[in-house]
Amino acid sequence: MNAMAMMKKSTVTNTENDPRWAAVVARDAGADGTFFYAVRTTGVYCRPSCPSRRAQPENVEFHLTHADAERAGFRPCRRCKPDQPSLSEQHATTIARICRLIETAEEMPRLGQLAHQAKMSPYHFHRVFKSLTGLTPRAYASAHRARRARDNLRESATVTQAVFDAGFNSSGRFYEATNQMLGMTPTSYRAGGANTEIQFAIGECSLGSILVAQSRRGVCAILLGDDPEALLRDLQDRFFRAVLVGADPEFERLVAKVVGFVEAPAFGLDLPLDIRGTAFQQRVWQALRKIPAGSTRSYADIAKKIGAPKSVRAVAQACAANALAVAIPCHRVVRSDGALSGYRWGIERKRALLAREAEA
Repeated sequence: MNAMAMMKKSTVTNTENDPRWAAVVARDAGADGTFFYAVRTTGVYCRPSCPSRRAQPENVEFHLTHADAERAGFRPCRRCKPDQPSLSEQHATTIARICRLIETAEEMPRLGQLAHQAKMSPYHFHRVFKSLTGLTPRAYASAHRARRARDNLRESATVTQAVFDAGFNSSGRFYEATNQMLGMTPTSYRAGGANTEIQFAIGECSLGSILVAQSRRGVCAILLGDDPEALLRDLQDRFFRAVLVGADPEFERLVAKVVGFVEAPAFGLDLPLDIRGTAFQQRVWQALRKIPAGSTRSYADIAKKIGAPKSVRAVAQACAANALAVAIPCHRVVRSDGALSGYRWGIERKRALLAREAEA
């Protein structure tokens, strides 16, 4: 084999072993924006999802940004237009604008009105909105009102004032939604969870101590740590006037199920959850629950997914606010360079969870 043939074979091997090539072969739209590929024989660069005829791997090179590709002498493809915002980026910007509109509206706009603002058909808008936020427009509006209600219940002089300040037209509609939003009565919430019963138990697993707590709605906390007393204090701080009840044998079986999932994540975890958070946090947590076991996403990926590509720091804060370890898998979120960071229960626990999922 002559030197030129050997060089070609080496180039092909290097390209085919690069994980970015797999995205090009699959025309993976999810990889758009993370890199661009250029074809030396045509002088053109493209997005990973470009529908054009696939290039030969020996003619391909990768670039981090479209500006890098152009500096290298390549011109943008006329089909996928890589120098312009991608369709997913356009959708993300549009849905972020609609979310702000919903949040500032006195009453929930009709679906047709929102679709008109987004310049989409109602059906297409509804599908795009849900794919990016994890919620329907109406559910997003409800989650936003829930956050306002929680804030107002702490600050308003009366429950009635909090109801109307949160955007509910009547106290009846508010009380219908109370259990889903608060997990308790408004009066109990104002009193820090007074008269609300929360069962809990503390066990041990290979990652240290684990506390599992459950309200009537479902599991409301899964906490990991080295000190069982610190975990209990954390639970008390969250529900500072709730009645905390030591678990009975039936509840111990639920704790064993959670521990079993920590030890062997391949079996999955199917539990009713009592998830409480702001509208933004719920969008982030919905996106986290869709990350398959054994996979990871970056904070930037999640920000794009929920339609807020510039909110990377807010995504990281939402991950840090998660009180349901493993059930809401914030351990599957990593930095853009793949490095581990920002796990409230410790980087080593994050590393261990990811390693177990990779082996499963």
